[in-house]
Amino acid sequence: MKNVKEFIWPIIGLAAVVISCWLLYRELRGISLVDVWTSLVSIPPHRYALAFGSTLLAYAALAWYDRIALLHLGVRHISWFFISVTSFTTYALSHNIGASVFSGALVRYRAYTSKGLSAAQVAVLVALCSFTFGLGTILLSGAVLVIEPDLLTRVADRVPAMLANPTTARIIGFVFLAFVALYVLGSLLHLRPVTIRNFTLAYPRPPIMWRQIIAAPLELIGAAGIIYFALPEAANPGFLIVLGAFLAAFSAALVSHAPGGLGVLELVFVAMMPDVPQADVLAALLVFRLFYLLLPFAMALLVVLLFERARLAKAWRDRMPATIPPVPPPPP
Repeated sequence: MKNVKEFIWPIIGLAAVVISCWLLYRELRGISLVDVWTSLVSIPPHRYALAFGSTLLAYAALAWYDRIALLHLGVRHISWFFISVTSFTTYALSHNIGASVFSGALVRYRAYTSKGLSAAQVAVLVALCSFTFGLGTILLSGAVLVIEPDLLTRVADRVPAMLANPTTARIIGFVFLAFVALYVLGSLLHLRPVTIRNFTLAYPRPPIMWRQIIAAPLELIGAAGIIYFALPEAANPGFLIVLGAFLAAFSAALVSHAPGGLGVLELVFVAMMPDVPQADVLAALLVFRLFYLLLPFAMALLVVLLFERARLAKAWRDRMPATIPPVPPPPP
């Protein structure tokens, strides 16, 4: 049974890719590759630079996630450089391959145990990083729905009418913000951990919690900024709309377990941008995939190769004295 479960999520992810790509093809079959290429080359160089800067912001925030988790564990001896490289490699691989195939926990385990952390500490670190990401998603989603309650009317023909209603959207936004407020309050009041079945939520100390509240949205703002700056200025619906569409698309991609969110991300985002030329939307999403996914993925593979090579060389050096017999001294 355990072996069967290991294959369930990869199969679901691949099925999501196939179905989403088919639906995306039906949605965009009138667009030619020439149109998309024209949109790509029409993006001004300074907006490419701003999109690249947004990428740096996103990955810097992800590194801060790890730093915050380490501070929560009381670990201070690991350098910022090592944390940044570990975080970058973890997310670059898991974003592209999928957590079900190449878990971010495995990458962090290999890296942080080499610095003296135990398996239990790495498990807490992974859980807190995941929660920080979820906290940012809930916080930003709530803010967007409160400020832009008409967001879901863009997909009114694809979602239940009740969800597309601006009043309902604003209520959901306030519920999301209330959840974040309760989390903040629990940390400030030092409340006891909340246990739901096998899951226990221990409120971090206020200094850790405030760092989460600041860092959590930065990664998502940076990632959405890549698409925002790659969209044409004339038809750009505004950053809040782009951010809301990105949150919906990225969340759907994560839930689908599709490797890299392939097809799912594009399908949802295109649906939420009905007033922007589809070729321009596809071009912006290609820029996002290049800056946020593909280039970091190639760099992460190189980092893993160099790290494992160094670990292998160290293990070999440590083994040498035990395998090579000592040379007898020369006779007098």
